[in-house]
Amino acid sequence: MGSSLGGEEEERILLARATPPENFDEYTGDGSVDFRGHPILKHNTGNWRACSLILGTEVCERLAYYGISKSLVTYLSTRLHEGNVSAARNFTTWQGTCYLTPLIGATLADSYWGKYRTIAVFSTIYFLGMSALTLSALVPYLQPPQCIGSFCPKPALHQYLIYFVGLYMIALGAGGIKPCVSSFGADQFDDTDSVERTKKGAFFNWFYFSINIGSLISGTVLIWVQEKYGYDFRYLEEALLQEHAR
Repeated sequence: MGSSLGGEEEERILLARATPPENFDEYTGDGSVDFRGHPILKHNTGNWRACSLILGTEVCERLAYYGISKSLVTYLSTRLHEGNVSAARNFTTWQGTCYLTPLIGATLADSYWGKYRTIAVFSTIYFLGMSALTLSALVPYLQPPQCIGSFCPKPALHQYLIYFVGLYMIALGAGGIKPCVSSFGADQFDDTDSVERTKKGAFFNWFYFSINIGSLISGTVLIWVQEKYGYDFRYLEEALLQEHAR
């Protein structure tokens, strides 16, 4: 009679059974290893100690993403002087890219780097993209020109480039984080421990709560900051939050 379990699940069970009983409380029982390939000490790492940082990172990342997406059409039409059709097209192209790049992040995480390195590398790319948007809004040489009456001059090529390069670096960074972060959080709990399995379920509740908190703050507080102080202060605030998460 053939086994209905997948090869990966069978391997995990065999590793768990191979663990000496006297080491069960010291090491994880599901065969998990750290990013160096060493067995994991259950009481020294993982669990909520690591997940609190993961949840904080997710809040900052979603806050930055939604903070940009909720006002991107407005920025493109009022600051880069694009028409409504062009601004909407650029927005949907960027948003579609954000949902395609997770294929890159997932491939790198599963086949080459692992979740930890993938998140670290793409978080850095994300932060560099946010820095480019901040410079675009702060540095006079990179700022798009203001309208003069009813005449709105087109931005220079370098002003277009700095903004759109930063925008698509964010799309790439989000693609490396999105497919890894929830499963990386779940990895912090030992499947062979009934208490930690319960905590894993609670982690997913907090994870989706973090996503919604980031979206809520971006749609209220950051929009208010934008209206009161402008895009330059808002982008700077988002970049600082992303650096804190990284």
